[in-house]
Amino acid sequence: MSPYALKPILAVFHKELRELLRDRRAIITTFVLPTMGLPLLLLIIGGVSAGIVGKAMSDTSEVALVGAGASPAVRAELGKLGRVTVVAPTPADWRERVAAKSVRAAVELPDDFDARLARGGEPVPVKIHYHEGDLRSKIAASALEGFFGELKERVVLARLAAAGQTPALLRPVDTRRVNVAPPEKVQGSRVGSIAPYLIILLCLTGAMYPAFDLTAGEKERGTMETLLSSPVSRRQIAVGKFLTVTAFSLGTALFSMASMTAWWLLGRGAMAAIFGPKASGLADLTISPASVGAVVVLLVPLAVFFSAGLLALGVFARSSREAQTYAAPLVFAAIIPAVIGLLPGMELNWKIALIPVLNVSMVSREVFGGEWPWPEIALTLGSISFFAALALWGTTQMFRKETVLFRA
Repeated sequence: MSPYALKPILAVFHKELRELLRDRRAIITTFVLPTMGLPLLLLIIGGVSAGIVGKAMSDTSEVALVGAGASPAVRAELGKLGRVTVVAPTPADWRERVAAKSVRAAVELPDDFDARLARGGEPVPVKIHYHEGDLRSKIAASALEGFFGELKERVVLARLAAAGQTPALLRPVDTRRVNVAPPEKVQGSRVGSIAPYLIILLCLTGAMYPAFDLTAGEKERGTMETLLSSPVSRRQIAVGKFLTVTAFSLGTALFSMASMTAWWLLGRGAMAAIFGPKASGLADLTISPASVGAVVVLLVPLAVFFSAGLLALGVFARSSREAQTYAAPLVFAAIIPAVIGLLPGMELNWKIALIPVLNVSMVSREVFGGEWPWPEIALTLGSISFFAALALWGTTQMFRKETVLFRA
């Protein structure tokens, strides 16, 4: 392309970019909300969730002990557990109370529990009734399972001691898991479990407002005719608008990534304080700069693909509202592959590397995890670049048709 052909494109690009940067709604929609709102929202959700779970774990739950008349020892030991309080007397409608969440769980024992436990010979049934949809009920059920697990262990050890045997009799094979993956790969896999989805979503949403404002929005304002009557070809106008939308798409994704990284670095201490010692792996999480660089490279053709597709929708639509209606299927078409790429068991291969959006999600997950499948990476880059070029070509063709630009 000659400098004479490039100059009008850059003129259109500068004009559209300047006008969008003056638009308060564009700045808020594409930069302020993703950059500040999303990390803050994730931090609030994480803090609130941690607070709710922490309170549920520390609170004492009321449980019912059913059919344990012959086992006062179990009732007394449960009373010392601390995490649960045994309701006395046992309510007749204990099932209904568990379902209504007034009693968090119930333990059903046979009346001759102590005698059968002392006699041995067969397992003594213990049923723990709980509410699957209630967090505190599940926590109480877990506490009861732990209690009876410890009781079982004490009984087994006592029986082995009485028979003159050691606990090793019950463990002929000692199986242990040994992690051979480096810590950076394990930590990168955690990032790769959610980061690709957020990046793809931000890249798409960053292109949506400017794409519709520069096409359907100009139709509504009556400025499209003025622009088309200028001494610039329609292809150059289309490319100039496309560059503007792509800049906003990439800018939104990159600014959001930088913002979330900054929030993470500043909030690691707060994460450890909120989540406690179990958050040490989260607080010490590190990301390889090479992985970030590879994802940024993949973002460029992905932003081109989204920008060209949304620009084509905006050209075809009569109004911004109609364009937003058309965008709903495109959003689902982008989100579904992004989510599929994060499912456990999904593995990157040459077939997946040919599917747009899904290939970017899978490659991003792999490189965040420290894996570099170069053939699939090259195929992904070529595939998404091909679809991006195809979408851009289709957009420029639509700008040449007045039946599309000014359809009734």
